[in-house]
Formats: sequence, C-alpha cells, structure tokens
Amino acid sequence: MFYARQLSRQLSRDTERRKSTDSFSRGSVIDGLPLGKVGDNRVSTGDAEGGAEKDLKKELDNQYTTLKRHILQFQSVTLGLFPRIGYANEQPVEAHVRDSIYCATAAWALSQAYRRIDNDQGRTHELAQVAVKTMRGILYCWIRQADKVEKFKENQSASHALHSVFDPHTGDPLYKDDEFEHLQIDVVGLYLIMLVQMITSGLQIIYTTDEVNFVQNLVFYVERAYRTPDYGMWERGSKYNNGSTEVHASSIGIAKAALEAINGVNLFGDQGASWSVIFVDIDAHNRNRTIFESILPRESNSKNTDASLLATVGWPAFGIHEEPIRSRTIDKVKRKLRGPRGFKRFIRDGYKTVVEDNKRKYYKPAEIKNFDGIECEWPMFYVYMLIDCIFLGDKEGIATYSKLLDNVMTRSNEGLLLPQYFFIPADQIDRERSRPGSADRIPSDVGSTKGIFLWGQSVYFISQLLVKDLLNVNDLDPIRRHLPASERPKVNSRYSSFQITPPDLVLQVVLIAESSRLQQLLATYGIQTQTPHQVEPIQIWSPKELSRAYEYLGINKKLGLTGRPKRPFGVLSTSKIYRVCGATVLCYPLLFEVVDFYMAQDISIVIDDLKNDLAFLSKCWKLAGRPTFCMLIRENNIRGKNFSEFLELLAQFKSGDVDGIRVRVGRLQTLISSACIEHLDFLTTLPDQSIFQPFQESNHGRFSFKSLTDIPTVLELADDTVLNEQELKVKATWDLIQMFKGAESLTAQNQILKLLLYREGPNYHFEGVPLSRRLEQLVAKAGLHKRWEVVRCCSSLLGKLVDSLAPSITSILVRGKHLTVGVFGHEEEVLDKPVSPNEIKNILYSKCMAHDTCQAVLQQELILAIGKHIATSPDAYDGILKIRIGWFVRAMEMELEQEDEHVKIESLSPYQVKQLLLSILVHRSDEYDLRTPLQRRQLDGALSRVPKDFYERVWEILERTPGGIKVAGYLLPQQPTLSDMTMQELNFSLLVEQMLSKIVDPAYRQLMVEAFMVVSTILRRNPELVFHQSVNMDRAIQDAFEEFQKDRSRLDGHEKQDDMRCFFNTMPNVKHGTTSYIIKAVVKNLLDGDIKVSMEDMCCIS
Repeated sequence: MFYARQLSRQLSRDTERRKSTDSFSRGSVIDGLPLGKVGDNRVSTGDAEGGAEKDLKKELDNQYTTLKRHILQFQSVTLGLFPRIGYANEQPVEAHVRDSIYCATAAWALSQAYRRIDNDQGRTHELAQVAVKTMRGILYCWIRQADKVEKFKENQSASHALHSVFDPHTGDPLYKDDEFEHLQIDVVGLYLIMLVQMITSGLQIIYTTDEVNFVQNLVFYVERAYRTPDYGMWERGSKYNNGSTEVHASSIGIAKAALEAINGVNLFGDQGASWSVIFVDIDAHNRNRTIFESILPRESNSKNTDASLLATVGWPAFGIHEEPIRSRTIDKVKRKLRGPRGFKRFIRDGYKTVVEDNKRKYYKPAEIKNFDGIECEWPMFYVYMLIDCIFLGDKEGIATYSKLLDNVMTRSNEGLLLPQYFFIPADQIDRERSRPGSADRIPSDVGSTKGIFLWGQSVYFISQLLVKDLLNVNDLDPIRRHLPASERPKVNSRYSSFQITPPDLVLQVVLIAESSRLQQLLATYGIQTQTPHQVEPIQIWSPKELSRAYEYLGINKKLGLTGRPKRPFGVLSTSKIYRVCGATVLCYPLLFEVVDFYMAQDISIVIDDLKNDLAFLSKCWKLAGRPTFCMLIRENNIRGKNFSEFLELLAQFKSGDVDGIRVRVGRLQTLISSACIEHLDFLTTLPDQSIFQPFQESNHGRFSFKSLTDIPTVLELADDTVLNEQELKVKATWDLIQMFKGAESLTAQNQILKLLLYREGPNYHFEGVPLSRRLEQLVAKAGLHKRWEVVRCCSSLLGKLVDSLAPSITSILVRGKHLTVGVFGHEEEVLDKPVSPNEIKNILYSKCMAHDTCQAVLQQELILAIGKHIATSPDAYDGILKIRIGWFVRAMEMELEQEDEHVKIESLSPYQVKQLLLSILVHRSDEYDLRTPLQRRQLDGALSRVPKDFYERVWEILERTPGGIKVAGYLLPQQPTLSDMTMQELNFSLLVEQMLSKIVDPAYRQLMVEAFMVVSTILRRNPELVFHQSVNMDRAIQDAFEEFQKDRSRLDGHEKQDDMRCFFNTMPNVKHGTTSYIIKAVVKNLLDGDIKVSMEDMCCIS
C-alpha cells in the first residue's frame, strides 16, 4: 500500500509537470497519413476533449489486450522471467535474460502510455509492476552469482561470466559455465540502461543497500568491455561459430551507454540517500568510448558489419552521437545486410538455414562458406530501424519501414505476429546461389501461433505504441539517451555528469611546489606556485590514495564483494575535485607519482608526457565543469641539465597557451567554483575517516634555495671504462667484489654486478647489502648522470615493469593491430588479446633477456609510446597491421646507422628513443626521397608497412590459386581460407601477416610485398589466368634476381654473387628495375606451366 500511494503521488506530480511544459514534437505515419504533433501526455477530461480521451482509452485497452495475449501470458509466476519463445499451453523451461528485459520494456512502455489518461483502471500500476517483477527476477538470479562478479572483476574469463539463461521458476542456472556462451557484456549493459530508464520514470526496483552494492559491482563488471572478448548478441562469438570469443563493437557500445546512463543515478529514486548513488570511472568510460568509435563501422575482427549495431547506435542504447560515424555504421548495415524480408544478422550466418547441421554445436572449418548468400533474414531489425526513424522524426523512413513490416507480418486469429526469421527452403537453395534474390523466403514457425518470438514481438509492440501516437519518445527514453549529452537533464548537481567537449574548453592548472624553498626559487623566475600548506584546508592526494578510497565503493561482506578493483585512475579522474568526508581533495596525476621505473628520471619525457596529458584532457573531457590539472613540482625536477626545458614549460603555463591548448593557471581556492566536483558520499559510513594520507610538504628546515647555484649539482664522471667480459668471467666472486669497490666507471660497475647476479643471485650480500639493492642504487646514480645504457641494463636485471603497460597493449590491440615482442632475428611472441601485467612481464623477459638484456625494458618504452601515439595519431599506423616491436627496434637502429652516428639505441634517453620512433613512423617525403631504395625497403619492411589495398590483392591472387601461396616455406592454402573468410575481413589480413612474418630480412619482406602487387596487377589485367599449382613467391623473386645478375654481368661485367643487397638497392619502376625482373619471372613461370590460361585470350602484361 505504501508503494501504491507513493506511485500515485509520483503520477500526480508527473501530470502537473507535463501540463506545464512544452511537449516534444514528432511526426509519424499511420496508413500513409502524417499524424499531428504529440501533445500533452495526459488528455484533458474537459467536454471538448472527452471523445478524444475515450478513443485514446479504447486504443490503449486494445494494446493492453494484445500485450497480455502476445507477451505477458508467458511470464513466469514466481520470478517474472520470460522464455525466448512463447508456446501456448506449455510451461517455459528456460528463460533468457535479454529477451526478458525486452518483454519487461514492452510492459513498462504501455504503462508509460497509460499515464496519459486519468481513468486507467489501475493498469498503469499493474504494468509497471510487471516490469518491476521481471527486473527484480533477473537481479535475484544474478545476485546469487555474486561470486562470479567478484572473480570477473579481476579476470574477465568466460568461466566467471554471469549466466544469461536461468530456470524461469526457480532462478537456478540451467547450464554449466562451459555448456553455454554466457559471456555477453551487452546483456548486462542493457539491463543497467533499462534499470535507469525505469527508475527515472518513477518505478522502485532496487530495495536494499545490498542490491545497491551489487548493481555498483555490475558497473565494475562492464567497465572493461573494451578489452573483453565475449560471445556477443548472437551468443556465438566469432562468425566461425567454433567456440572462440572476440571483442564486439556492439558489446562495447552498449557498455559505454550503460556507464553514461547510470553515472550519478540514485537507485532509490527521488527518495534515495547519498549511499544509494552509483559511481562510474570516467577513464574507463573514455576507453570504451574511444575504442568503440575506432572499431565502427566494423563489428569485430571476423564480422565486417552486424545487425546488432542497430540496437547499439540507435534505440535502446543510443551508444553514439557523432553523426558521421553513426550514419556510416547504419548505412553499412543497410547496404550489406538488408533484404526484402529483414536484415541478415551478419554475412555467412548459418543460424537456422536449411543447410545448417543443427545436431552439432560448432561448425567445421570452411563450413560457413555454405551459408554465403542464403542467410536468414530477420524482420525484427525493420522494427529497430522504424523506432530509430521515429526518434529522428524521419517521416519518409517511418513510412518505408512501416510498409516493409506490413509485408512480413503473420496475420492470425491472435493478431499480427512477427516471424523470427525468413529462410530459403532446400529446393530453392541452388537457384538463390546462382541468381541472388530469386528465391522465395518462407517465414519461420517461430513468430506465429505455433510459437511467439518474444524479443521481436516486444520491440514490435513498442514500435506500434510510437507509430500510433500512444507513446511519446520522451516517455520511452526518460533519461533522454537519444539526445546529445549536453541536452540531457542533469541528474544531480552533487555528482559529475556527461556533456560534449566544449569547443572553447579551458584547462585549469594548479602548480603545487613540493617545498617552500622550491616555491621561493621558482618565484625568482616569475613562477607563482602554492605549497600543500598554503592550499589548506584543501588536501592534495596521490592517485593511489584516490584508488584506495574507491576500494570502499560497492563493498558488501554478505555478498563477498570487495568493491572497486585496485586499478590506477587516469588523468580524467584526477582532474576532478572531490569532497571526501567533509574535506576537499585534489589529486595529482599518475605522471607525478614517484615510481621505480627509470623513465621518470628523464625530465624531457616527463614534460612530453605532461603535454600529451593536457592534449588528451582538452580532447576527451566530457564532464560538466572545467578539468583541474594538478602539477606537482618536485626538487628533483630542477636538478640537471634540463631545467631550462622545465622553466620553458612553466612559462607557457603562465602565458595561457601550451602548444595550442588553452590553460588558466591560478590559486586552487579560486578555481574550485568553475571546477568539476564529485562528492564521494559512500565514504561517509567509514568508521575511521582519517585513514587517507594527503601529500605532505617537504620540510628542509631553514635552508632555502636562493638561486640555482644552491642546488646540489651532479658531478661529471671522468671514468667510463668498459671491462673485458671474458676476463671477468674467470675471476672469483671475491675478486669481482674487490674490483667493484675500486671501480669508478658506472659501466664497469654494471658489468660486475651483472656477472655477480648471474653467479650468486639477487639476495647475495656483500658488506651487508644485497645485490638487488646495489643494482637499485646504480640505477639511481646512472639516471642522475644520464647513462641510459647502464640504467636500462640494471633495470632489466631487476625485472622492472613500467606502469600502464597492459592498458597500452590493449590500446594497440583494439585498433585492429596485433603486437609481437622479442628481439629481431629471434623468436617472437604474438599478443592478440589483452594480457595482465604479470603475463606481459613473463613474456618480455623470457623472449628478450637471453638475446639482449636491455631490450626487455626498451621494448616496454616503445609499447608505452606506441600505445599513447596510436590513440592520438592512428593515421601514422596506416598500412601497419602487425606491430613487431623487435623489428621496430631494428628500424630505429638502421635510422641511427644512416645518420652515420656511432650511437647505440640503448644509450639514448627515453625522450630521444620516443622521438626516434616517431621520426620513422611519420617520415617526411623529402627525407624519404633522400634514402636509397635499400634503405626505403629496410625501413618499410621493418615497420611491416604495406600498400592500402595489399590484402585485397592477395585475396584476389588466392582466388586464382587452388594450390595456395608459398612464402618462406609457409603455405597459405586456398581452402579453407576462402570459405572461412571474406576479402574485407580483418582476420584474413592477419593471416597474410602471419605468412609474411616468416621472412627474416626486412628488405626482402618489402620486396615480397612488391612482388605480390606485381602478380596482382598481371592477374587483374588478364582475368583469364589461373594458377593450377601453388605459387612459390620466393622462387619468383629468386628467378628475378637471377635475371638481374645476368643483365649486370652482360652490361657491367659484374660477377654473380649470392648477396641480394644490390638487387634490393635497385629502383622498382624504372628500366632494369626490380618490377621488370619480377614480371619476367612470373612470365617464365607461365611458360614453365605454373600458370594456366583458362581462355584462349593471350596474356597481356603491359
């Protein structure tokens, strides 16, 4: 009774609010006629409008009867769950979470529609409770699997996934973890979105603190969607249906939308307290957003597009509002998948086709070729497109999809029913394959009186409420997901809310000096800073303290939930100002944290990273209020030769412009009013609120810096002796210790400690100090003296791992690239999925240490730099599908060799290494023209760069080569490659890269790429040619080299030799160039019978 009265009061408030506000205008079509604007939600009871209200009530009652007959009769009595297919007079045996959510949404939508009339006969409340029961039933099933949520937060494994199918009556799992494809991130995201929609409309779904904590953990569950391969909306994973998972754009997009929807929402509604508010990691949201946008319009590695994207970019998720990307995605789905009876789910989808063997769960290799062109068409996606057109106010689109739907509906005594799919019967399969579009598709039994397809029927029911003007789009979307973030109503001013990035965004910068004497010194250069004492009572926190505070979010001992995982916060989260237990807190970014990895000792790389952070903030900040960047200046920053760079940066801050980014430097107290503020109300229940340790000002007594001359300087080292390692190896341990004591050269000390470490182990002590500690001391000392080779060697010996390495790898992978680590010329490890820090550490050190000690950490630097660079400049990696870090190192070494500098890459500073990396990636055309052909081939080969349409050309060659293609002993077979994959598929490109990776010489690899382009050109100009044996590309290049040597011998008198560098150093497209010799070699193979002319036409290669 209490809730009934509460809901009645809420409805009364809604009535008054709707009467006093302008309504959203929308056009719609019924029977081809445009309807008027949507007026007030509730119809007046005045005499003039009495007839209209009766007509509206009659229509709503008709819809109520339809809903009961088509959907609600199949609802479980105990938990409110729904089956996938509703059979009359049969009890459902399994309930699917996704289908249940859509059924609940249909009931809730009609409840929203009934709010328009006063005399609803209690149906508003009844239908609302139907939705509440379903949502709580799903919550009941999931909350019993809280242990899985806890495990999933740390390890996103399919075995830890929440189940998506349950017993509809008891809520028990029906399948074991490995018996069903439960890992479906989009299901959890969809649940969170609809939960927020219903709560915002006034429903009470969440009852207790335990449930609030569980929902908060569901947010943690979806936060890492961007790096979690799952089974997707179709519960099959990759299109090969072989049990493999992959990263899906639809899952990421729905998770991203869920994070936006639930951020700052009070799960108890208007009556909620501060501890029932949900918090979202803004950095996790940004990773999902950027990666989602970068994958679109593709769905995954194996699916070039997918109909599931319609429900992701449109209703119900509205996952993207960047119109060019959104339009490109929808247009591609329509172009590739739309048919006369519906949309195909994806290309070569064999589900429910007559040629599919339904006795097997998984397909055999090459089996999906059998489904090409005969995929089932799903009319449900006409409904999604119709709803999307209604939200857009697209009258033409509404008319188009209404007509298409009218042609596919099944008419029965039960009313209009939506078939699940349309299939091609067995006797018309051959006709359809020979003449696409000629077969008559037949509707499935599911979606008729034999069984109702509840998911499709639910979205169809909702669409008809909209089309018939019974439901306002704002009532179907109370949180206004369909609008850009800046146009949505703000949930609560106490918590951060999303908006679009303002074009005139100004970054607020607070300069905090570590000590008062450092502040005084900076003041002499006109740089005004504050100390931690001067900003009191505001506290300065490290990002680790903020992470520690968030660990209390979502904790629940009864459910075994430990709260937010121990992950560091990014620069977006540290740019908010926090209210914590009555205190005001500002965090400095992770960049300024004292870490044990040596890159922090290079002030140039720190400054470069700082500028990148500012650029990232200005581009990715999407919260209300300005970002506040806390720059913590330590005394170590002003020691050494780079202090002038540091002062130059501070001068840019003072000018208000840092490399084109607008900044405002000021006192922290004055910047708070315009900042983004987050209230961490969940911490108010802590028994001890003094457990957090703010950053403390360094106290150096009365001593102060009056000028730079007072700062302790780094003395130059005169001795840089390098010892003979062979002589060291024969010396006894005691002799090595004595040598170490007398050695002044840092390189010599490093050599001795390295040998002692291998011989005695890290815990070996001499003079009371373990070897590991000696190495740490040497890293610090060598860092001060900028002896980077010593720093890197010692760091590798200590097994150092840089922070944020795993996210950098993920950033590379999700952009469709693969990554390999390992020393050039030796075994490489391919990273094709996100890995944990411990896993990447084991891989790096196992592949690198045996061949090159320094590369174990040098490759970490490159991964970190590439991860940041590819996020801001993805175009620099065009044509590079596989980033081979060891080969990148080789490319950089060749660049140094070209500059004729006897400099080893290990001796460069981290900043110089990064700049060298960028220089080989973004080479200017004038510099590129100065290189010899050999140098160009070496560079492009080491970077694994290929022409734009290279993979499509290899596909075309493979189509004409039944025997496959051979490269470096590796055979790329025609089958099952062509049957399993498609030309545009990313997986095919990766397979070609796997073949090319067998080549060990960068210049030869690049020549091989050129050879493929030549063969492709010949085949394109001569469509009658077909290879009947495997094409040996190495033989073609070897034959070309033989012809080249004959000409050199004949024209210039050169003797034949095995070294191919002279051939590699020959221009391609000139007389006596490499291209002409490769053409001759291909023609020779033609004459030898490797190529068959399938028609009588003569071969033309000109």
